[in-house]
Amino acid sequence: MINIYDTANKLASEIKQTEEYKVYKNSKQQIESNAEIKSKIDEFDKLRVETQKAILKGEENSKELSVKLQNLYTELYQNEIAKNYLESEMRFSVMVTDINKIISEAIKDVIG
Repeated sequence: MINIYDTANKLASEIKQTEEYKVYKNSKQQIESNAEIKSKIDEFDKLRVETQKAILKGEENSKELSVKLQNLYTELYQNEIAKNYLESEMRFSVMVTDINKIISEAIKDVIG
């Protein structure tokens, strides 16, 4: 008999063994140890959420926020540590999204 919790724990363990996880964790630690870059990344994340909300609500300032977000992204991308962080975050997010999609597909007949 399959114990689904054992399977979930195995998946969690295997995620931690992926290159995406390891690189993201390492780049996140580098960001945490650099206050200036961490502050810029935090500002970027906050602005990203604010921009997404404005776009979804159809607010007039959404284009202005998008430009500001793009400029901050360009600035961050000039820094190797920030660039590595942003790229590793994206790769990790894609992997997690793919895993969630696989699980969702498997249970879609009962959830929606």
